[in-house]
Amino acid sequence: MAAHLPAPLAEGARVALRPLTAADAEEFTARARESQELHHPWLFPPLRTDTFAAYERSLTEDPAKRGFLVCARDSGALAGFININNIVHGGFRCGALGYGAFAHAAGRGLMSEGLGLVVRHAFGPLGLHRLEINAQPGNAASLALARRAGFRREGYSPDFLFVDGAWRDHERWALTAEMTGGPATGRRAPASG
Repeated sequence: MAAHLPAPLAEGARVALRPLTAADAEEFTARARESQELHHPWLFPPLRTDTFAAYERSLTEDPAKRGFLVCARDSGALAGFININNIVHGGFRCGALGYGAFAHAAGRGLMSEGLGLVVRHAFGPLGLHRLEINAQPGNAASLALARRAGFRREGYSPDFLFVDGAWRDHERWALTAEMTGGPATGRRAPASG
């Protein structure tokens, strides 16, 4: 990876996980433009560097959000992104995941490996206990990724999120630290953060 980019937070066999930075604007937006057909109508990442700037600031300046990039270890190329949104600490210690593969990397298992790294980071250094995924029922790729990562389906919510100009139904999926074989973090809640 280039010297100006942060060191990986975690590495797997084929991918590295690192924080999103302002320096990622050109590659991220180019990959997002190439992936519009794959992403539509499920998600809408920034397609221009000016809109990327606001996106990056929201993920790096808001303590309730974290933005991660899944990068191919062999080349450093961006394979996708995974964000943890709506992070709540205290007794809840939960966050909601949003993610997208870039078209050149889709279907190669890179996002599955990247999601595993994010889960370990969330349940480790970030101190979370629960992660949630909300996906539209027709988004087969997103639902398959949730299943592969061990998330359990908890329910169905009509008119749950406003996406692409309308309120959309979503399936709700969740994973807790205990489900991953991690520490039983539910015994003692840390101080609010």
